Amino acid sequence: MTEFRARMTGSGADRTRPEGGALSPPLGPARPIGPWALAGVAVASFGGPLALAALNAPSIAGGALSSAGLSMVLAAAAFGFPLAVWFGYARRISSSGGLYAFTEAAAGRRVALVQASVWAFSYLLYVVYTTAQIVYDLLPAVLPGERRYQTALEVVIPVALTGVMIAGRRVALLVIGLIAVGQLALAVALSGVTLANVSTPASSFGTSAPAGSLAIAGGQTALLYICGSLPFFLGGELGGNLRQQFATMRRGVVGAYLATAVVLIAAVAPLAADPALAGSEIPGMAVAERFVGHDFAVTVGIGVAASTAAVILIEYLALSRLTVAVTAWPLRRVLIGIGVIMVAVGPVLLINPDQIYDDLVTPSLFALWLSQLITFAVYPRFVARHGGRVGPAVALAAGASALAVYGLWTTIATASISF
Repeated sequence: MTEFRARMTGSGADRTRPEGGALSPPLGPARPIGPWALAGVAVASFGGPLALAALNAPSIAGGALSSAGLSMVLAAAAFGFPLAVWFGYARRISSSGGLYAFTEAAAGRRVALVQASVWAFSYLLYVVYTTAQIVYDLLPAVLPGERRYQTALEVVIPVALTGVMIAGRRVALLVIGLIAVGQLALAVALSGVTLANVSTPASSFGTSAPAGSLAIAGGQTALLYICGSLPFFLGGELGGNLRQQFATMRRGVVGAYLATAVVLIAAVAPLAADPALAGSEIPGMAVAERFVGHDFAVTVGIGVAASTAAVILIEYLALSRLTVAVTAWPLRRVLIGIGVIMVAVGPVLLINPDQIYDDLVTPSLFALWLSQLITFAVYPRFVARHGGRVGPAVALAAGASALAVYGLWTTIATASISF
């Protein structure tokens, strides 16, 4: 691999490097990633939608449940700021460096290396500790008998995920795509069941909830979308010139985001009429159990676990691309290296999975929001360097940065309460 540089323009045959920019050659196989494969990655990146609709978003609604629909709408609107900033960068940069490439083009390599280091630290922790969430939190609620196999699963799941990644990009994208299609179908079905059986009160889209609770529910739900930045790390592997790459990225990411937001609103808004459903261990399973049956409930629960595993795969994918972009190490060696870390940590988690998970989740989330804050904060400088309108860029950066700061504050506050 040649040294990392950003793709900044024009046609695929004639890319130039303006001051402060960088160019990056495509990674992996010569054949580019197709739009449907990218769309699958984008769908799975946003939570994925089944995990958000069935578990996370209903649980977050909390004190604002009477205005659950409105809180979901506010969350979708608030996350428009980060999306706008990412796409502002992506109009001029299509790179396997993802957010690192964006930051480098705005603030230079030194700042970008800090951003990349913090981001990589966050997601490396995530890929090693999230198996504990699947094995010890999600699956026992779905399949109580799973507890007999937790030790084996904690070892086998990292091995299986590593095997998928090392098998090659085509296999990884196929697995991610299948999970994305399956969970989106289940999320749509769950939303349909909820809408058909729970009458959505008008208050769900009103301000009946206390303003503070409504703001918290909307803000915390918006934070759930943050992994939507992961598809941008595949920018260097899309086909066509920069304009075509941007169009492919925009269709895939925006389409996935809108689909996820609609599913969330449809699944969560009706729960304002039935707080007991929203307060259950996995609300989506409770809905499925009550109105359809046990088999559908179990399918939804397993889908939630699978959607969480798909996010691990995409983060593994993004980590590998970032590492190659920064270091120019061979991609396969990087994939194996990340896999070795995942497989080695699996048995360590068995010592005390709950405690280790709790110890790792706070620094991981803090680093995630700090890395995003860096990319958001330097966006106006990027726009200014390319002759764009700085005023709107400052407004977008301020909105996105405010969400990142809220993420930092929430992480610190939650850690303080737990302590």
